[in-house]
Formats: sequence, C-alpha cells, structure tokens
Amino acid sequence: MCHSTDSRPPAPPIQGEVATHEQITLTSADGTRFMAYRADPAEPNGRGVVIMPDVRGLHPFYRDLAMRFAEAGFRTIAIDYFGRTEESGDRGDDFDYPPHVNQLKLDQVQADAAAATAELAGDGPVFTVGFCMGGALSWRQGAEGNGLAGSIGFYGALRFIDEPTTGPGAPLLLLRGGADTVSSPEEFDAYTAALDRVGTEHETHVYEGAPHSFFDRSFKEWDGVCQDAWRRVLSFTERHSA
Repeated sequence: MCHSTDSRPPAPPIQGEVATHEQITLTSADGTRFMAYRADPAEPNGRGVVIMPDVRGLHPFYRDLAMRFAEAGFRTIAIDYFGRTEESGDRGDDFDYPPHVNQLKLDQVQADAAAATAELAGDGPVFTVGFCMGGALSWRQGAEGNGLAGSIGFYGALRFIDEPTTGPGAPLLLLRGGADTVSSPEEFDAYTAALDRVGTEHETHVYEGAPHSFFDRSFKEWDGVCQDAWRRVLSFTERHSA
C-alpha cells in the first residue's frame, strides 16, 4: 500500500478557497461510467489537473488531494480506475483492490484519463499528476501526448508501464524518493534514456533519504520535502502553460 490508513495530503503553499467539490460520474470512450471527484477553486489559476491515484483508486486521500489542488487554484478531477470491475463506490481502507488492479488494461486507463481531461479542457491547459502506480500511469499519459500540457509523477512504479517507443510527448516531471525501492535507479535510468531517445522533455528531482509515499502530512520529518515538491509542481505547470 502506498499510504497508511491515516495519511492525508500536505497543504499547498498557496491556499485559496474551494468554490465547489463533489463526486461525479464520467463516461469513458467505451461507454464505461466511472467515479471521479471534482473540486474547483474560487480563484482559478487557469490550469487543470487530472489526479491519477495509487492502487487504491479513489481513496479518501485523493478526494482530499483534489481539494488541496483546488486550494492552489487548479480545476481538478481525481479519477477511479475500477468502473469496469467494481460496482460499489466504496474505496475506503477495507477495499480489496488487488483483484481489480490485476484486471486493469492500459488502454482503458488512458481512455478514462482522456475523459477527465476532456471534462477540464477548454478553460486552459491540463496536466496529469499521479502517485506510485498512478505516477507511472501519469508519465505514460504525458509521454503519449493525449492533449496534455505535461504530466507529473510521484515515486512512480515503473513496472506498470512500458518504455516509450514514439515521441516526443508532453513534458514530464519525475519526483522520486531517494530511499524508495518500488522502482530502482537502474529502472529509472533505462526509462529516462528511452525518453531521451524519443525526444520527450523530462526533468527529475530525487529527495535524498525520502521514502516511498513521502507526500503525506503525517510524515512531519518530510514536511520540507513536501513543500518543495508542491513548489516544483506549481513551477512546472506554470512554465508549461504558455
């Protein structure tokens, strides 16, 4: 599991008001209806974000994170992955996610992310932001283009995706923990070399000593790291919104 049951996302350095927030239902290209959670800021910064969760899908952590991004000015939608295999909307701590993760298909994830991107499009550039499995899936969305302005991943689990073979895609930001063992440095070297081969712009920052899932306000010793990660996300999305 990427986070403990009491984990919650850290607050952004910019904290405005949230105008609206609610659970919504989106429809993918194959007609699948799936859960999502939308939060909109009172003062938009002109950018949109699609949040790609970890293996738990639309866990309360990611509903809260949608609110945090809205506080920072982003129109935000956090998606769930399991509309094809789980009718229940419960993604709490007792949700048995492994059987559903095992049934995920990358083209279906791409279609679901595209539906959320389309929901936000028209009011400025849209980015994806993902965590663990979702971090790798976010990089995959950006590496393939998909109408995105850029894609960000925290401690992405590279086993969930293949190296890109075509490009260039949208710019990527890779935020990694130096003590994370989910993906090895050698795997990241191979992945970024593949990005170089296809011409996809990317930047990496490694937080030395930081564990997997460091982006968590319950990890007080990593508060400075969390705030730096927020600043990098804000800077990346601003730079690639022109």
